[in-house]
Amino acid sequence: QVQLVESGGGLVQPGGSLRLSCAASGFTFSSYPMSWYRQTPGKERELVASITRFSGSTTYADSVKDRFTISRDNVKNTVYLQMNSLKPEDTAVYYCNAPVLRLPWGQGTQVTVSS
Repeated sequence: QVQLVESGGGLVQPGGSLRLSCAASGFTFSSYPMSWYRQTPGKERELVASITRFSGSTTYADSVKDRFTISRDNVKNTVYLQMNSLKPEDTAVYYCNAPVLRLPWGQGTQVTVSS
């Protein structure tokens, strides 16, 4: 059974940091690129960052470039998102997925940036 379980969100002040994790199961994790997305109420889900199968290449939305870092551990079947210098506009529910597979979405993890 395919499963994506996001964790690590929370409430943080502007300028703070969080590290999100996404544990994947039910498919051959190392065979697929992985991505992080985020969504706020009333808006479409937005692609935040992507990483290739063996971490050879990463891409980022302009809004998070130089602040967020995506990484993965193919032994632990986990993809991470290190978020630094957080801004209130980063507030959202964050999800991971394998874009090629379009897996069922997990529950996401809420990130709230507020003073």
